[in-house]
Amino acid sequence: MEELERNEPLQEETLNTVSQIFKALSEPTRIKILHLLFQKECSVNEIANTLGMLQSTVSHQLRFLKSIRLVKSRRAGTSIYYSPDDDHVMNILEQTLRHAKHD
Repeated sequence: MEELERNEPLQEETLNTVSQIFKALSEPTRIKILHLLFQKECSVNEIANTLGMLQSTVSHQLRFLKSIRLVKSRRAGTSIYYSPDDDHVMNILEQTLRHAKHD
């Protein structure tokens, strides 16, 4: 894993990627979806039913999350299952949730 240099200037591409991640985490619907996927792999229908959302809303949000590589998908027969792409953003989400609950 690449080590971050504190004194090194940030590249424009890195800044844009970080901005997109924080944009994703600024939407409550996406936070709910990521939180659920942190617990288990789910299909669109499972996410919609568990969170009480429309399937179209979930699909739209998953497309965005997948486009910035926060979630990945796998096909099993006619179903597509979603899970976190890696643990980095999930760690950020978990730490932020802990901070929000901290007195």
